[in-house]
Amino acid sequence: MLPTTHPSPWHAVVDALVHHAVPTVFGLPGDDLGALHALEDAPVRMLLCRDQRSALFMATGYALQSGRPGVCVVGKGPAVANAVTGLLEAHTARAPLVVLAGGTAARRRDSGAFQEADQLALVRPVVKWAARVDHPDRLVPVLDRAFLLATTGAPGPVYVELPDDLLDHPIVRTRPWAAPPEHASATTLAEAAAGTEDPAPRALALLRGAERPVVLVGGGMRRRNADRRVEALAERLGAALFSTASGRGVVDERHPAFCGLAGLYSPAEVEPVWAEADLLVTLGSRLEETATYHGFAADGVPVLQVNIDAAGLSTEYPGLHVLGEGSAVLTHWLRALGPRRAEADPAWPATVADCRTAAHAAAEARLAELAADSDVHVAEVLATLDRVAPADRILVQENGLQDMWSYFFPHWTCAAEAGSVVPSEQTTLGFGAAAAGGVKLAAPDRPVIAFVGDGAFAMVANDVATLAREGVGVTYVVLRNGGYGWLQCQLDQHGTEATRFHFLSGQQGSDLPVHPAAWHAVLHDKAALADQLTEALLHSAKGQVAVLEIPVTIADAPPGITELDGDFPGAATNPKHDERRPTDEQ
Repeated sequence: MLPTTHPSPWHAVVDALVHHAVPTVFGLPGDDLGALHALEDAPVRMLLCRDQRSALFMATGYALQSGRPGVCVVGKGPAVANAVTGLLEAHTARAPLVVLAGGTAARRRDSGAFQEADQLALVRPVVKWAARVDHPDRLVPVLDRAFLLATTGAPGPVYVELPDDLLDHPIVRTRPWAAPPEHASATTLAEAAAGTEDPAPRALALLRGAERPVVLVGGGMRRRNADRRVEALAERLGAALFSTASGRGVVDERHPAFCGLAGLYSPAEVEPVWAEADLLVTLGSRLEETATYHGFAADGVPVLQVNIDAAGLSTEYPGLHVLGEGSAVLTHWLRALGPRRAEADPAWPATVADCRTAAHAAAEARLAELAADSDVHVAEVLATLDRVAPADRILVQENGLQDMWSYFFPHWTCAAEAGSVVPSEQTTLGFGAAAAGGVKLAAPDRPVIAFVGDGAFAMVANDVATLAREGVGVTYVVLRNGGYGWLQCQLDQHGTEATRFHFLSGQQGSDLPVHPAAWHAVLHDKAALADQLTEALLHSAKGQVAVLEIPVTIADAPPGITELDGDFPGAATNPKHDERRPTDEQ
């Protein structure tokens, strides 16, 4: 090809974005505005945010929903420091991001230059790769590498810094942009193993020998189960099915073997499954703390872990590690296992079914009790939303006190047509509220519902206003308790009768900062819940941000959350509560 000269680095960046079919860029650019000038006539949308954290959250939501790289543009110094929060979330969530930042000119480094900071040192702990482009010839290969690393292997964020003095130079590209790498399909990998020595004999031996297995899917299996191999494995083994929070949406939660989330959010009614299991198979999970706390395999039970990345394998549990792409591993296992062994425990599927039935019955009984109460409860909001929202809805969640209800199956069910985007183990406040915008841009034809607390909503209200101005139709269901319910809950557990510290405002009226372009309503009558949720969804379907505030009380906490064992980080240590047990809310 003939050399192509781009008038500036940002023009080269935009050309790379077009090559990679990036439809939207999120961010808040630096003072030079070079990125905006380059984007002026490009077929790439720039969503101008008011906060770098929100921009990173939106890009992460876009990446998690689409599987394609989210792209962010930020300035330098404090802008990069502000973006670190979003990078931490994206890194933990394994979201493919490319972050393009400004930087101090080489000739001005270590001179006390305006907004100078050691940005590479700031971001390196929370990205897959970080690079600074100090010479025009390096920009093209660095951008190629950035997109390659962000999207391959275990996905994650990468960081590219464009110092001020680079911006004065044209970029000469002497070769085409790199094409995306080709991936051998799961079928090809499985066929390659056929007729050769078994590549995983110990794993197959564990699977064949298990009588009471459990299969747990994590976020690493997102978009890797379109042909329902996970459900097929559960059926072949006669296994119970669970997911982590980030793994929701991988399997159809209407499947008769599905028993909810593992760990902290595991329904009390399924404890017999965990207590009796003799093998746990994990697919694409790093087995982080919330996934292993309480609802998890008993001590000594082998854990067979499958992960594409060795860094994602936990060494905390006995068992076996399999390094590989989950879909390919499942294809091989299903071909190699043959029919279910007759000597497997015949009572196990009945145990699984009985526990699932008990969990559903407990939820229905609780809803029946709540129906007689004039106050609206979060479980009722979820049940109503489940009934009135279209089947292909995507729920984007926060992880505060009341919005945590949505993690508790069967209070909320993620069917095969539906989607779920949740915070990572970091549970960064405001992530879900902002990420919903990116999710909507990744799935413009599907209803996107952000299920958030008022504290998180208020934190990112400026960029909810951005979505309202841009016509990005997200429905916000805002649970209003007047502040930070989780922290108030922890404070209350210390048993102090009077304290000068409070995390709830105690205000009864609405004080949410909602942009005038948004549809906004406050639920005052429980009987109107279904109608108001339906109206909110209708407005968002027309491209309008819709905000429905629902007043809730601090007492409306999910099962067991108010009485967590003090050993769990983030839970108050209270001598009165030395074990996780059902609360009056169950």
